[in-house]
Amino acid sequence: MYSSIIIGHVTMDENIDHLDNSVYVAGGAVLYSSASAYALGHNVLAITKLAEKDKDRAKEFTLPPERVIVLPSTDSYLMYNKYLTPDKERRICRCDAHGDGFKIEDIPENLEAHIYHLAGLTYGDFDNDLIKGLAKRGKVAVDVQGFLRHRADDHSMYFEDWADKKEMLPYIYYLKTDAAEAEIMTGTSDRKKAAEILYSWGSKEIVITHNTEVLAYDGKDFYTCPIKSRNLSGRTGRGDTTFAAYLNERLNNNIETALLWATATVSLKMETVGVFKGTKADVQAYIDEFYK
Repeated sequence: MYSSIIIGHVTMDENIDHLDNSVYVAGGAVLYSSASAYALGHNVLAITKLAEKDKDRAKEFTLPPERVIVLPSTDSYLMYNKYLTPDKERRICRCDAHGDGFKIEDIPENLEAHIYHLAGLTYGDFDNDLIKGLAKRGKVAVDVQGFLRHRADDHSMYFEDWADKKEMLPYIYYLKTDAAEAEIMTGTSDRKKAAEILYSWGSKEIVITHNTEVLAYDGKDFYTCPIKSRNLSGRTGRGDTTFAAYLNERLNNNIETALLWATATVSLKMETVGVFKGTKADVQAYIDEFYK
């Protein structure tokens, strides 16, 4: 049985910083998430969809090839990210192409996991039946970006609330948002209040990322851990790295410990462009230096 099966699309991103420096990189929540969990020593599997012409993107996973399942897709994601500020908190996103959505029949029943992690890019990547079906097999973890971020006809991206949130949150054990997404869903910019509201709608553990800290809430207590990055060159993939580390560490640890490992992992990851390629020992050393 896998610790987690991470499901989502690999995209090719054009990332442009506030000084107009441009770089093309493979991206997508499934890449950043699987790299984080695998680096920490967890038994994870990734499932993605790619068009035939883009199958080489599967080589971007840090997982061994046998831990990656590539399903066929009519097209693959192509994204454009223009960051407006040095801290990369504000950006303009465009989706120039997208892959086919995932269905419950795409996930073989013989693939068992403690957690099914839906690492989406835009609305339509996953349907409600997929969530309900996976909830019968294990705990479902959702990053709400894949349900709040929409593709417009002109390829621009916009965020709007998830119409089915109150129906679907009871099927989602672990729910992750960033501060802006939490406000879209709940109407409050107070992250603790937002976590309480999201919990009241049915999810059991809420994780909210912010540029200063990561917050977790289980319906009883709030836990926070500060981000300690010395630079933000690797800001892309912050939430994905955090959530996957948290989920997989949570299987064998309490919330406080899992949150520490997740926040230390993403703090170290953000100091370098790309997915996290360190080791658990590297993260332990980072904890010893910056969190003790």
